[in-house]
Amino acid sequence: MARKAGKPEFAVIGLGRFGSSVALSLINRGYTVLGIDRDPEIVQRLADRMTQIISMDTTSEDALRAVDIRSFDTVVVAIGAHFENNLLTTVALKSLGVRRVVCKALNERQQHILLKVGADQVVLPEHEAGMRLAVRLADPLVLDHLDLGPGFSVAEVRIPRRFVGQSLAKSDLRRLYGINVLAVRRNHHLIVTPPADLIFNPEDLILVIGSDDSIHTFCGQA
Repeated sequence: MARKAGKPEFAVIGLGRFGSSVALSLINRGYTVLGIDRDPEIVQRLADRMTQIISMDTTSEDALRAVDIRSFDTVVVAIGAHFENNLLTTVALKSLGVRRVVCKALNERQQHILLKVGADQVVLPEHEAGMRLAVRLADPLVLDHLDLGPGFSVAEVRIPRRFVGQSLAKSDLRRLYGINVLAVRRNHHLIVTPPADLIFNPEDLILVIGSDDSIHTFCGQA
């Protein structure tokens, strides 16, 4: 499958509740997603909601190679019921040279094993819901996220490098990006309603409120 230049592209393997939540959340944020599941009924049910979708056995390197899986920036392995398939798929992806593989695990033992075979990140569903993972995949600067309703959020983000050394007033985030800074976390100290002359430091975490698109645009300024 041909890869388009520009925004990162994702593949999600395993389209149960968790996997479909990740995939659909990424699609809603404007990203191209290839959905993969070995169950044709699941593929049929989600076909009209996914960018691209296919039914296949992802433990096969040949099958993964056929969909040009290496072209995707991140592949999420959300196979839950069959850990052996989860493990074999992860091994196949890393063997093929996929840059970033994020896996779902059901417990800490599975998490440990997946990390051992090369997974770049392993999440436990009780700790991280699919929608929050989608936000973090789309915007790596976002550390935490609270959905306030359709298209509107509060997010804690790392300060993009281009703003380090600037004052809050000079950065003019409200006019340029449509976001408001609620607080700055610096050296484990929270500065609520920071003053206009506050100078951003490299390690600052800022709590902002605004539309999802505005926050995403701001995070892209690294």
